[in-house]
Amino acid sequence: MTAQDLLDGQTKHRLTVEEFLLLDREGAFGDRRTELIAGDIYYMSPQFRPHGFAKDELAYRLRRALEAMGSDIRVATEQSVDFGPHSEPQPDIILTSEPQGEGAIPGSSVLLIVEVSVTTLEFDLGVKADLYADAGVPEYWVIDVNENRVLMHANPRADGSGYDGQLDVPFGAPLHAAMIEGLTVESAGLG
Repeated sequence: MTAQDLLDGQTKHRLTVEEFLLLDREGAFGDRRTELIAGDIYYMSPQFRPHGFAKDELAYRLRRALEAMGSDIRVATEQSVDFGPHSEPQPDIILTSEPQGEGAIPGSSVLLIVEVSVTTLEFDLGVKADLYADAGVPEYWVIDVNENRVLMHANPRADGSGYDGQLDVPFGAPLHAAMIEGLTVESAGLG
């Protein structure tokens, strides 16, 4: 970038996580929840009961299933995940091998991310799917509350442009994790 680019207004500044956190500490976003994705700040939608119920219920089912398996994988909800210098999203549910420590959950420890969609389906299947694939998250589920289904993605493409394939699982069918052997939870009653 040259000084002339800055003067001509032709350069977009991508916020870093550090800049984003500084703005947040200084109260720039008020009481609104935000997340940083690829250098852009996004306001997060309010969570009403359909969203909250699906998120809490699935997190509970995942936790119980992992405990029954004797797994060391832990379930985290609504925590920041460190995906490099320009992205720190707050997914609804995160399965991680590193639930404790300072700062955001390390992206390299994430095995599965779940987003619950009531009003954000296009964003969750576009911007968020690309972010998670680019970060190498092995598996990504979207709970589509409006259509009573779970859209399950696995195998991120090498170029970070999403995932190879999607399963469309209706509520009522079991959810079999593709990348965590033996992890299965029921989807009945999520919506």
